[in-house]
Amino acid sequence: MGKYEAENPGYVMAEKRRILGVLVSGLGSNLQAILEACAKGGLNASVGVVISDKKEAQALDRARQFKVSEVYLDPKASDSREAYDQRILKELKRHTVELVILAGFMRIVTPVLIRAYRNRIINIHPALLPSFPGLHAQRQALVYGVKVSGCTVHFVDEQVDQGPIILQTAVPVLENDTEETLSERILAEEHRILVQAIQLFVEERLELQDRKVVIKELR
Repeated sequence: MGKYEAENPGYVMAEKRRILGVLVSGLGSNLQAILEACAKGGLNASVGVVISDKKEAQALDRARQFKVSEVYLDPKASDSREAYDQRILKELKRHTVELVILAGFMRIVTPVLIRAYRNRIINIHPALLPSFPGLHAQRQALVYGVKVSGCTVHFVDEQVDQGPIILQTAVPVLENDTEETLSERILAEEHRILVQAIQLFVEERLELQDRKVVIKELR
């Protein structure tokens, strides 16, 4: 048993928990929020594997700290995006992952993953979708001059940043905001609603009606 697990006994009591697979590319602060929530009992789930497309991603170090399996998959070793996602899928299946979370994963997932995990892949995006999809959402918001921005957790489908919305929260845009300051305030909200959305999934409280996500009452 590692030091962290000894100090946080809730983390090792993972039986009957839903198993998460987290795809990352960078710093991994949203991953950190998930790992801490699992450790402290705020999520009835455990992270089975963290997969990165970047060898030096700090998120992999965070996974190691929590004694979670971490895998680097080099995109250059695959002939196509679909072939790469087949490799990801193999790892997810090997770790019996039930829910996939894109936490700063900077690749567009293909139907290979979407078909295998239909309505079981969620993404966090730093804008109030459908406004400002894609990269640099905070910069887009500042250039456009909006007074309110925020973040969105949504199911992933074949269209980039257009899947059914699970949760959103608003963040005011201040007059002196830069891309960095706005991003920092949005990120704090990302951590909160991403964990909340995962727990709603775990509790089987998310119901899709056409493209609308209805949050059911806790039984």
